[in-house]
Amino acid sequence: MKLLPFLVLISGLLDYGCTSASCNITCHKDARCEVWGGTTGCYCSQGYTGDGIRFCYDDNECENVTQPCGEHANCTNTVGSYFCMCVPGFKSSNGQQTFVPNDGTSCVDVDECSNEGTVACGDHAKCENVDGGFNCSCKEGYQPSTGKLQFKPNDGTSCQENPKAKCALYKDCITEHINKTLAGISHLKTPLEMLQEINKNTLGPLLPVDVISYVEALSYSSLNTMHYSVSDNEALCNTTINVLINTVNNFLQKDKIAVWEALPVDNQRRSLTKLLHTAEQATLLMSQNFKKTTQLDVNASDIALKVFAFDSHHMKHIHPHVYTGGDYIKISPKKREESHPNGTVAVVFLRYSNIGSLLSSPKNRSSKDTSEQRQTVSSSVIAVAISSNPPTLYELEKITFTLKYAKTADKDIKCAFWNYSADTMNGNWATEGCELTHSNSTHISCKCNHLTHFAVLMSSGGSVGVTNYNILTRITQLGIIISLICLSMCIFTFWFFSEIQSTRTTIHKNLCCSLFLAELIFLIGINMNSNKLFCSITAGLLHYFLLAAFAWMCIEGIHLYLIVVGVIYNKGFLHKNFYVFGYVSPAVVVGISAALGYKYYGTTEVCWLSTKNNFIWSFIGPACLIILVNLLAFGVIIYKVFRHTAMLKPEVSCYENIRSCARGALALLFLLGATWIFGVLHVVQGSVVTAYLFTIFNAFQGMFIFIFLCVLSRKIQEEYYRLFKNVPCCFGCLR
Repeated sequence: MKLLPFLVLISGLLDYGCTSASCNITCHKDARCEVWGGTTGCYCSQGYTGDGIRFCYDDNECENVTQPCGEHANCTNTVGSYFCMCVPGFKSSNGQQTFVPNDGTSCVDVDECSNEGTVACGDHAKCENVDGGFNCSCKEGYQPSTGKLQFKPNDGTSCQENPKAKCALYKDCITEHINKTLAGISHLKTPLEMLQEINKNTLGPLLPVDVISYVEALSYSSLNTMHYSVSDNEALCNTTINVLINTVNNFLQKDKIAVWEALPVDNQRRSLTKLLHTAEQATLLMSQNFKKTTQLDVNASDIALKVFAFDSHHMKHIHPHVYTGGDYIKISPKKREESHPNGTVAVVFLRYSNIGSLLSSPKNRSSKDTSEQRQTVSSSVIAVAISSNPPTLYELEKITFTLKYAKTADKDIKCAFWNYSADTMNGNWATEGCELTHSNSTHISCKCNHLTHFAVLMSSGGSVGVTNYNILTRITQLGIIISLICLSMCIFTFWFFSEIQSTRTTIHKNLCCSLFLAELIFLIGINMNSNKLFCSITAGLLHYFLLAAFAWMCIEGIHLYLIVVGVIYNKGFLHKNFYVFGYVSPAVVVGISAALGYKYYGTTEVCWLSTKNNFIWSFIGPACLIILVNLLAFGVIIYKVFRHTAMLKPEVSCYENIRSCARGALALLFLLGATWIFGVLHVVQGSVVTAYLFTIFNAFQGMFIFIFLCVLSRKIQEEYYRLFKNVPCCFGCLR
């Protein structure tokens, strides 16, 4: 009896919603006759809606529910149901083409650029995967034929070699591209249109020659045409200033710093100075058009600008200053006792976040570097400019600024300004008129009595500096001239006197000829880099004759070794092999180097081998190998000579033996090219001492050769004695 209520309940549940076998109602084809709650009726099947007898309409689940398939998927309705498919660029996580919701399936991105992808962007192009798709872009050194920076395969875009990429920044190449860039904007009528065009063209990646060309175009559009198009429309001036600052910002973004660093130091400094000068002067010029008191702020990713424009009636109430990025700048005008005449004033503040590294002394200092010490810009660079009409209306008394900087131990800190010429755009850091008023571990306060670009400098020793560089240049020039004279005397001696002819004389003669030609080419053509072809030929000849000099130095060591060891050899056969090694082996090295990297012969600064891609090792490698061979031969020779001297002269003291060996060792040291060790040390250390040692030893090498091979040679002394003995004017002196 207790189970009866439970059985009744179960029976009722089973009867609710069941299909009746004895249903006499005629239902719609998309409906079923069922019993629900004890009532028999026609009910539309799942996916349909209606009365079940007359109609059952298909439910459109794709419209009735928001995103039934989830993100990155499309819903497709079917009769009585629906299914989901991932949009192009995505695939289902279960690997099936279609799926239904709520089964755990989602749409994931397809990496078209992976190894499994089917995308082929074409030759000289690279694929970049993005969410739901991909983009093709040209590799460095190539440009899209349609001008689109990003493209898709088969849209007619191909990657063509960019002629600018071949531009090695020589004068002719730079001039050509500047002219093309200026021609591309010269048809535009207003400065704003020119700025917008330059802004569009500098948004993407730039080549070094693009930086130079577009800076020139920016200067042309901003300064050369601005005064012809001064407008009273303040809104237009406001827009133009905004476009100008954003265009300058395109050049100085972090991803463009590497392009600037690829420029030679001189081009880099000149173009950067012109860019800063253009931004300051163009903004100042346009700010004069504001007819009422105005404060304008423009902030880009790497530049901040603030402009104050006011008339003489508001001078007492406006105190131009700016606080941005942790830096504070304020200007103080001179006090005027007389009443202010009617006029206007414009004050411009600029702050640059990322150009400090470009204005620091280069790590690999160029020959024309003008810094006494290695100088590092450790703060942002700020600029202040004032323009008033009349000019005496608003005169500066002082500018005070506090800059945030990165302190480094054992560094000299100072306030400095960028001192440049508006005509040449050449500049350098100077400290005149600026003084440090306070500093701590994070900020430094300065006071200056003039306007320009300011920054905090940290100086460290260890560089050569302009004074030492000038001295070293004079030493090099004097040493090479003396060496050329001495080498010519050596060549004359070895050719003229028949009594001294021997294998060693032949070696010395060829060594002197190679070194004479190398030093003559160096003296004449090392700085003639305006013509690319001439510079490359000069670098190739210099490479060849220096290697030839090294080869004959190596032959000298080998020959001395054969003499000391006592090897018997055929003189004619040995001479033939000496000539092959002395002149053919350097030609082989230069030929292979030129075939593999001819474009690295000659740089934009000097006509010598480029350091790019370690090409300089085509000279350093063979030179170091020869020096190593000579040093090994040198050690064996010294050992043999010492033992030989001790055996032949037992009565000579040990001190005399050492002095005799030292004299021979000194001669071999210069003859076998050990002076180049100082060159390697200078590259490693970069100190003043190693610079002077290498310069003196290398520049005067010809003189040392003349002294050791001719002046100190008893045989040659006797030959010159016999020569001058027959000259009446010299015979008295010889007696």
